[in-house]
Amino acid sequence: MIECRNLSKIYRNGDNETVALSGATFSVVDGEFLAIMGPSGSGKSTLMNILGLLDSPSGGRYILDGKDISKYSEDELADIRIRKIGFVFQSFNLLPRTSVIRNVMLPLVYEGVPRSGRRALAEAALRAVEFPEDRWEHLSNQLSGGQMQRVAIARALVNNPSLVFADEPTGNLDTKTGERVMAALRKLNREKGHTIILITHESEIAGYADRIITIRDGGIVSDLQNTAVHTV
Repeated sequence: MIECRNLSKIYRNGDNETVALSGATFSVVDGEFLAIMGPSGSGKSTLMNILGLLDSPSGGRYILDGKDISKYSEDELADIRIRKIGFVFQSFNLLPRTSVIRNVMLPLVYEGVPRSGRRALAEAALRAVEFPEDRWEHLSNQLSGGQMQRVAIARALVNNPSLVFADEPTGNLDTKTGERVMAALRKLNREKGHTIILITHESEIAGYADRIITIRDGGIVSDLQNTAVHTV
């Protein structure tokens, strides 16, 4: 699915240069659960933004589904993001005065799914993350943090993306709630086959993934299979 060859990202401000990413080379296969782990400022978020087509590399090649992304136009990249990629963020990014079900349906509007088919797809996504049906019509600002993150995961999955990015998904949650959210992501990977790339600074959270890439100062320092994956 993904092949990265010597990816780099350099930010320039006048004569000053900041190297955010340097020499990142690795691949990701379909159905993998990968964690990219590193401290704040290590370059992991820069790497996620490139992989998620939110930013472009300064150098190297990024091949997605067999095609170099540099060959795509901006409109084509936007279309790929809508159809193939889902994002789950630390801050949930839900519309606060909008119901749970309408929050989940939102990506389908952008994808052009007819109104008549949106609700059934949103309901299926909410059931996949085991979100209680009696709260589907609640406003998102009436939910707990864990419930909001489950809604955010459902929204990321509603258009059945092949690739899901989870950026510090437990950062605003207590330990027990975070464990439940990670168990939900792991279950979706196992049962639905979504490729999940987890961005985290916590080794405990990275432990839910099958493989862990550690990044520091913009470079990959280790890429290891996780032999002690947390059970669900």
